[in-house]
Amino acid sequence: MQNKNQLLKIFSFLLLALVVRFFVVDRILLETDSLWMQAVAIGVIFAIGIGYIFRGTAKVIEETTDVLKDRTGLAGGFLQALGTAFPDMIIGVMAAIVSLQVRDSDYARAINLAIIAAASTFGSNIYNIIHAAWCVSRQNLANKIDKSVMMFPGFKSGGNVRPLREHTTKPSAVEIDNAISILTALTLLTAFVAVTMVLFGQVKDARLETSGELYQLIKPVGVVLFVLCAYILYYFRKNERPESLDKNVIKAKRYYSDLSTSRIWLDLLLSGAAILLTAEGMVRAIEIFSDLTNTPFVITGILAGLIGCFGEMMVVHNFSINPNGRISDAISGVAMDNIVTTLGASIVAIMGGIFLGGNALILIFIIILASNTVLVEQITKLRNKL
Repeated sequence: MQNKNQLLKIFSFLLLALVVRFFVVDRILLETDSLWMQAVAIGVIFAIGIGYIFRGTAKVIEETTDVLKDRTGLAGGFLQALGTAFPDMIIGVMAAIVSLQVRDSDYARAINLAIIAAASTFGSNIYNIIHAAWCVSRQNLANKIDKSVMMFPGFKSGGNVRPLREHTTKPSAVEIDNAISILTALTLLTAFVAVTMVLFGQVKDARLETSGELYQLIKPVGVVLFVLCAYILYYFRKNERPESLDKNVIKAKRYYSDLSTSRIWLDLLLSGAAILLTAEGMVRAIEIFSDLTNTPFVITGILAGLIGCFGEMMVVHNFSINPNGRISDAISGVAMDNIVTTLGASIVAIMGGIFLGGNALILIFIIILASNTVLVEQITKLRNKL
């Protein structure tokens, strides 16, 4: 009975995602001329997406990856990224496809869509890292004062973070070291993208009507970036959690422990599909909102990136407040999630559809690199308490 109920719940996530994307967005938001109706539609899209679909699928991803990493030997963070990172990547890829389709007929719009593709791809990396740094900093505070603290001060609904001594299982030193290595690789990839854009990607075209400089991630660099991202994901794919730790975990009855591996993969993939459809619908809502309010395209792209990484942020949050030794999976998952989105950027570059203006380029990459540094510092503090 529980098996059937869980499957129905996951199908409800997918069904609602389909309703949001193809009814609320296509039939209401895009076809009505009423500002009031559009505002209501946007509110409904975000309420359903964040309040139900993202929250529910984050729980499924948490539970499925917990079992799959034991059965497959793959890292929990790697599996986590499979469920949460592809919406970020696909959003940028879809924007690039539309950009290429309209390039001959409307070059200015093509550039704007390409800017959205880049800003959403790299902008999502900012939110993931900053949120992860906050979660780890709350864990470090709980360790320092040796008592539970609220994840978000003043908001009990955010849950509490317990000191490590109260955790069922602590993360291992090798897992933390692995997370730091992945973050270091992400930092180097980000720097590589920024430097090659500036050195080789300046765009000079008479059709451009934009003010300031414009840079492109050129196709040869995109190919190199794709190879680097794929290699890093492959290199860090294995589960580094010592077997002795898993044996010491107090095995509460886990729903997915009694299911077949194929069924667990099905639930994970269906959850990822629900996240993708919901994210796409929310991005369309953001585009309409931006059009109505004349919001710059770079800002629209960054907001789209926030939407794409909601699922990942919720998984990290759940791993942080649940004292079952999976905070290291959360950290590794954030880094791998961002490497997957960078992989998406490489695909967009190979397609020839990723651009950023000069000021936006500098600001986005500076924030990403600074956020990575802060997260590494917090992880190092956490490691000292193991």
